[in-house]
Amino acid sequence: MRPGRSTPSLNSDNAPNPYLSIVVPAYNEQARIEHSLNKLVTYLSRQNYHWEVLIADDGSDDDTAALISPHADGERVRLLKLAHRGKGAAVRTGMLQARGRYRMMCDADLAMPVEWISEFVAGMEHGHDIVIGSRQIEGARRFDEPAVRHLMGRLFNWCVRAVAVRRFQDTQCGFKCFTDRAAEALFPLQRSNGFGFDVELLYLADRAKMNVAEIPIDWHHQPVSKVRPFLDPVLMLRDALAVRLNAALRRY
Repeated sequence: MRPGRSTPSLNSDNAPNPYLSIVVPAYNEQARIEHSLNKLVTYLSRQNYHWEVLIADDGSDDDTAALISPHADGERVRLLKLAHRGKGAAVRTGMLQARGRYRMMCDADLAMPVEWISEFVAGMEHGHDIVIGSRQIEGARRFDEPAVRHLMGRLFNWCVRAVAVRRFQDTQCGFKCFTDRAAEALFPLQRSNGFGFDVELLYLADRAKMNVAEIPIDWHHQPVSKVRPFLDPVLMLRDALAVRLNAALRRY
């Protein structure tokens, strides 16, 4: 797959709800959040459907919220000011407050070029409940990723496939799209507030027999990352193990 295909005009600008919602979790992203928002808005403004962008500010203690506030009109761009609880909590809140027919989570660093959003929309139009981006399956391309970062990612995925979700090559890519029904079914069940929430959501989707497609993307490593190289993989593995425990205890 490659970006650039047209998308159907299923909603007009006069429609009550957007066709596509983009949820961007942000924590202390003052260095790039305006630039990322501008790129998203520029891209979406060229599309023939109604859209919205929600910046879910995860209790930032820098100027993230102050920089977004002038752009937030409450309609096309919405700012959610949240207490700091973690990326998973921010995405969950954004997804449940989004109004779109399709709801896509998008990392603030835009490591995936915005033009690839069209591939996710096309996948949703083929009837999938969820489309997840993959940096690992055939056709995906990684740019400038340090070897150590790549190795850690593969080791984590191996662990995830062993203890929680087996059929996906890349559970942690920060670009995933859900139908409104899938989002409203899955996110209220999500218990993880940290980086391991992706594993939990995919486990729940698998259990619910949802139609999930994994598509290859171009991904550009960003030197400034909120993921701590050694601590966060351990915490994510803990979250993956917690999924199995919660399932065994019938907490879902």
